[in-house]
Amino acid sequence: QVALEETGGALVQAEGGSLSLFCAASGSTFSINAMGWYRQVPGKQRELVATITNGGIINYADSVKGRCAISRDSAKNTVYLQMYSLKPEDTAVYYCHCKTEEDPTTDYWGQGTQVTVSS
Repeated sequence: QVALEETGGALVQAEGGSLSLFCAASGSTFSINAMGWYRQVPGKQRELVATITNGGIINYADSVKGRCAISRDSAKNTVYLQMYSLKPEDTAVYYCHCKTEEDPTTDYWGQGTQVTVSS
């Protein structure tokens, strides 16, 4: 079992601004093989923002490429997301996510952080 804790409360940013999200994992962290961030708006499916594997392979959603940076400290089991040039359509609940080698069928999620981008 892995627990993911996102720090920071609800975030409100102006269009064109930037944000930083931080997540720390605890529990069976030895088995984590990928960490990342997803987001969800009401009525829509949760969608990928960015992920990073143990080997440093990064995947960004097309909607955030060029204005997003994900990084990870595997020793501390943390993942960090920075987004720039924010748009109103970035408004969503952002969830930290990880998968483990021990149980590759299970998705672990953080509690979610509301990000609102005002125009």
